Amino acid sequence: MSTEREAKQSKEQQTRKAYKKGAKKEATMEASESKQSRKKQKAEKNSAKKKKRVRLRIFPIWLRIIVVLLLAAIALVAGLMVGYGLIGDGTPLDALKTETWRHIIDIVTKTE
Repeated sequence: MSTEREAKQSKEQQTRKAYKKGAKKEATMEASESKQSRKKQKAEKNSAKKKKRVRLRIFPIWLRIIVVLLLAAIALVAGLMVGYGLIGDGTPLDALKTETWRHIIDIVTKTE
C-alpha cells in the first residue's frame, strides 16, 4: 500500500513539474507575443505619424482674428444705422456723425 502511495505521489509530482514547466513556457510565449504585438503597435503608430499629412493653413489664425474684428465692426455700424434710421426717426448716415453721439452723451449725462 505504501508503495502504491509513493508511486502515486511521485507520478503527481512529475505531472506537477511538467504542468509548471508547461505553464512557464506558455507564460514566456505570451510575454514574447505581447512584446511583439507592442513592437507592431509602435511601428504602426510611427508609420501613421509619418503618413500624417502636414496641414497647410491657407487662412492663418492672425488673419482670422482680423477678419472677425472687421466683421464685428461692420455689424456694429450696420446695427447703428438700422436702429437710428429705420427704427428711429433719423437718417441712417446721421448715426455715424460725431455731433449725434455728443448729443446722445449729453442727454445721458444731463450736462447743459
